[in-house]
Amino acid sequence: MRKLLFQSLIRSPLTETAPSAEDRALAELAGSLGRASRRRLGRSLSIREVDAGSCNGCELEIHALNNALYDIERFGLRFVASPRHADVLLVTGPVTKNMRMALERTYDATPDPKWVVAVGDCAFDGGCFAGSYAVVGGVSAVLPVDLHIRGCPPSPSEILKGLLALLEHASA
Repeated sequence: MRKLLFQSLIRSPLTETAPSAEDRALAELAGSLGRASRRRLGRSLSIREVDAGSCNGCELEIHALNNALYDIERFGLRFVASPRHADVLLVTGPVTKNMRMALERTYDATPDPKWVVAVGDCAFDGGCFAGSYAVVGGVSAVLPVDLHIRGCPPSPSEILKGLLALLEHASA
């Protein structure tokens, strides 16, 4: 313990570099998403994330949307715990047989207008889990999907771009 303390006194602190121009573009993207949601819904966008049987790679990227770098709450986008308060269902992973009924119930509990966004390659067509005895298929095999965001896993900025495209298409 003593050795670690002395080493921490000698080494300089580890800090992250300043945000780049791409990060400013990301903030602008999230801001335009917040404005589009207020224009379309008259309020902020509420998102309910549902893991239908994934490897959690997509969940890590979705959770990154709440970290200090992306911080989507400052733009009025928020994750909610109940589908009764959600506008968008972000579904990740292939739909497993054990999660099918829970996913359908979550969809039924979400009030209209509602959108379903399938996040990741597994949610699109089952990905590497396709053909498994425990997998029903992609999300579109169970629910009507409004948008597919491809990637394994898609980056947080790709998820934001997809949500913005969803709202702009819905507004048109």
